[in-house]
Amino acid sequence: MIIRSLLDTDLYKFTMMQAVLHQHPAAQVTYRFKCRTPGVDLSPYVDEISDEIAALWTLRFTDDELAWLRGLRYMKSDFIDFLRLFELDARHVWLSAVPDATGGIELEIEGPWLHTILFEVPLLAIVNEVWFRHQPPADEAEGLRRLEAKIERLQPLPDCTISDFGTRRRYSHAWHAKILPMLRDGLGARYAGTSNVHFARIYDMTPHGTMAHEFLQAFQALGPRPIDSQKAALEAWVHEYRGDLGVALSDVVGLDAFLRDFDLYFCKLFDGVRHDSGDPFDWGERVIAHFETHRIDPRSRTLVFSDSLDPDRVLQLYERFGGRCRLAFGIGTNLTNDLGPKPINIVIKMVRCNGQPVAKISDSPGKGMGGDPGYLAYLRQVFGLPPQPD
Repeated sequence: MIIRSLLDTDLYKFTMMQAVLHQHPAAQVTYRFKCRTPGVDLSPYVDEISDEIAALWTLRFTDDELAWLRGLRYMKSDFIDFLRLFELDARHVWLSAVPDATGGIELEIEGPWLHTILFEVPLLAIVNEVWFRHQPPADEAEGLRRLEAKIERLQPLPDCTISDFGTRRRYSHAWHAKILPMLRDGLGARYAGTSNVHFARIYDMTPHGTMAHEFLQAFQALGPRPIDSQKAALEAWVHEYRGDLGVALSDVVGLDAFLRDFDLYFCKLFDGVRHDSGDPFDWGERVIAHFETHRIDPRSRTLVFSDSLDPDRVLQLYERFGGRCRLAFGIGTNLTNDLGPKPINIVIKMVRCNGQPVAKISDSPGKGMGGDPGYLAYLRQVFGLPPQPD
């Protein structure tokens, strides 16, 4: 089995899931797979992927895993009790070979949000690992040499943290397990931990993560007017965590719309903001200026960069923003899938909630996603964004 524990996922799936349990347990959602890398054909491996998905149904949280989760200060006892009964029901997943589709497959998840939210990251890890099983063999020795060189470049950086964010696009479970102790030992105080809850537990690391795009997307259909959806989602987060996990995601409908909604109230309540699309230098300058406009010292706030990072980009961002704010870097594919074969860019995004379309409008071309072009156009109009380029 590729996925051997229900903890083998990103922390923000659990933090969002807890909020869903407490605030929107009846919400119904649809997620859809997309491969952004041209020339990838996964259709020959549909049966292999299906077998791995079916195996998820056999997994349950163990008593030791639940005890560890209970030890996280922001996890509540009723949520842990719910997880004791939880299973991933593979009947919520539809997979088929469709040669004309992106990546050669169609993959959808549909059902109660509370019961489907944990599918995304394991499914992406499964698809990724199955794909690389059938590619030319990786050069692990070269991969380790590259990793050691990256660690050496990142070691001297003071006053910032570096985390692993690479679960969903890792080369394999085994490779992920091998490199995390190297990152911890090589980076020392610079290494903050990992987004992967399973490895955080077994290696005694700090798990990192707050919210993903789906949390803010869902609020486009959960009651408020779409124009108020970001504010409603951020308010719901504050209500759930009361000051914990205070990093907001800024690019669900673009930075312009986010900054309009992220007023003095939210600037005071959140500890920082995460970048995941668009030019990171422009983004950082604008977020710092936004805090200053609201008379908040940016040095008291954290800017988290997590979009397609490598050591070169980390060093460039540190040179620009070091000393002007708190800095954190979440590096994904470049750490967990740099062994020779070209990584593939695959995502699973929410496209419907409670029967209504929802969407992500990215600051980077090609990273937006929504199942309904008419709704995308409407959402752009609502938030005062220019029409989608042809």
